[in-house]
Amino acid sequence: MSGIEPSFWDELRRSTQARIGLGRTGDSLPTRRVLEFRSAHAAARDAVHMPLDVDALAAQVGEVGIGAPAVVTSQASSRAEYLRRPDLGRVPHDLSPITTGEFDVGLVLAAGLSPRALMDHGAGLLDALVTELSELYSIAPPVIATEARVALGDHLAQAMGVRTVVVIIGERPGLSVADSLGIYLTHLPAPGTSDAGRNCISNIHPPDGLGYARSAHVVARLIAGARALGASGVALKDTSRAVEVDASDALTIE
Repeated sequence: MSGIEPSFWDELRRSTQARIGLGRTGDSLPTRRVLEFRSAHAAARDAVHMPLDVDALAAQVGEVGIGAPAVVTSQASSRAEYLRRPDLGRVPHDLSPITTGEFDVGLVLAAGLSPRALMDHGAGLLDALVTELSELYSIAPPVIATEARVALGDHLAQAMGVRTVVVIIGERPGLSVADSLGIYLTHLPAPGTSDAGRNCISNIHPPDGLGYARSAHVVARLIAGARALGASGVALKDTSRAVEVDASDALTIE
């Protein structure tokens, strides 16, 4: 590796966030690379343990225009317990703040393993989803869920009275990205639904990851497919890119 020109690695780094071509000093890495690694590791740890500013997030969510958010929590009584006991994060503590109705779609914002990601991108992603979905479906007032795992959305969906629940959740931070969101979509959700019954869109963190508008477009396509199929999960595929390619080909042929 030491004989390869630095420009070779510079070119490759443009297409990946992975740590490649780090070089070496004797039997170890250069000090700069060691410090970069430690900084990224610290950022990932901080993202996991960062307290969620519920009031600030609720204010941002309220500005989206689909109602003031209800705030609920799981049966995990603290961040430490949440990290040790994933099972408690899947069960609600109290559902009384939620207003029940009959809606097509419910939107849940959960800090998950990266409260930082939800604070950085949650309101922007929610706004893009509402813009994409509001003309097609009725949307329940939003819910903010603290110390929550994905499966908590199944309980919330029943309480909200929705046919499809979209859980926006902070993804596990890594050494390349500490503020990435994921979306988990479940059609006809019920407590006990397995992960095979969900569709996931991950790596949402513009400008380096998936953008808000693109993510919302994929969600809209998945909801339409789930309603036609009567199910989400492994039986439902994201065809949004294929449809766009077909449309482009058709224009080229004409």
